[in-house]
Amino acid sequence: MSRSLKKGPYINQRLLNKIKDLKPGDKTTIKAWDRSCTVTPEMVGFTIGVHNGRQHFPVYIVENMVGHKLGEFAPTRKFVSHGGKMAKTQAKAK
Repeated sequence: MSRSLKKGPYINQRLLNKIKDLKPGDKTTIKAWDRSCTVTPEMVGFTIGVHNGRQHFPVYIVENMVGHKLGEFAPTRKFVSHGGKMAKTQAKAK
């Protein structure tokens, strides 16, 4: 569910200030714990380390990500395959 239009998107100002201090094309990773922060056009071209609850997941921001939340690009759960002996034999066959 999105925020009210009168409020506008949620953007972390400290994160935006850190991005403005960097030069375009800078390869340093900016750590961010704020997964609910909306991606803005100023963030395009930078790498942001989004916290997934355990570590910072590096996310390179591109134009198609504008308007989405940072947390959408850092998975919080690791999928461990289902099955047992049968699934292992099928995986080896591929």
